[in-house]
Amino acid sequence: MIGADIENLIRLVSRLPGLGARSARRCVLHLLKNRETLMLPLAQGLDRAAETIVECHTCHNLDTTNPCTICTDTRRDQTSLCVVEDISDLWAVEKTGSFRGYYHVLGGTLSALDGITPEDLSIPQLVTRANNTEITEVILALNATIDGQTTAHYIAECLENCNVSISQLAHGVPIGGQIDYLDDGTLQAALRARKAI
Repeated sequence: MIGADIENLIRLVSRLPGLGARSARRCVLHLLKNRETLMLPLAQGLDRAAETIVECHTCHNLDTTNPCTICTDTRRDQTSLCVVEDISDLWAVEKTGSFRGYYHVLGGTLSALDGITPEDLSIPQLVTRANNTEITEVILALNATIDGQTTAHYIAECLENCNVSISQLAHGVPIGGQIDYLDDGTLQAALRARKAI
């Protein structure tokens, strides 16, 4: 009952993260009903992005320039480097406005189950940056998962001979969180990371 072109569009949209076949159908139908105001501008934007967006060779962020606008911003703190798993993590940290240093995107985490080894990530480039720049602190802003913690420990070992201090994001009770709703691991991490007031 649906044309081949529409079916193909639904299949392509369903490949996006978080969208299944039903959600993709709703998205495609909404786009088709709003061709002039949504579908055509979106298609033009996607086409332009495919032509102009590149990966920064320094930090692995995505931008229209290489190096990216963050790496070329001389007003940033040149002594701090925040290591994140993915570009979405970089965007999340940057959105807070609380970090004014530079970034390094690993491209994932070490995972024996998925076959992701240090060679699959940008860890060698990280070590090179830590050795050859003014960086004095490397902040490991990795997810509090087993793979994230394994990656953090591996990176700390790799940076042992570099002249940098290594820190990690605090884990524990979220702002507005209630203790009786926390899982055991979060509560244990919060107790270990306690600080004087």
